[in-house]
Amino acid sequence: MKIFLDHVGIACHDLDESSVFWRTIGLIQGEDELVEEQGVVTRFFSTTENDPKTPKVELLQPTGEDTPIGKFLSKKGPGVQQVCFRVEDIRELIAILINNGVTMIDEEPRNGADGALIAFVHPKSTGGVLVELAQK
Repeated sequence: MKIFLDHVGIACHDLDESSVFWRTIGLIQGEDELVEEQGVVTRFFSTTENDPKTPKVELLQPTGEDTPIGKFLSKKGPGVQQVCFRVEDIRELIAILINNGVTMIDEEPRNGADGALIAFVHPKSTGGVLVELAQK
């Protein structure tokens, strides 16, 4: 099964303030998307236009303090929140991971940004990094 780096998710308090650096270095800003299920507004940045295979930077602004990103910001402050890998078959990979003793936060995929199915791997199985799997 092929796997690709999809994006690095960065938690922030304010999308506009946090976007200045990424635009300044020349990244191309995408459209904002409200992901109600996650309680977050996302904004992606890329090095190229319209190439879905290019890894991106994703800024994540919470819609409230009691959301996953809101809680992350309260506990750890702004910064890298997760690393996301794009996969061909998310259900198959989840099964492989579970069969190999990996602890999943999501044993069933759920809806994420950009129309993707997503699932999170628990940081205790990855050396402390929250890993997101995405199938588009």
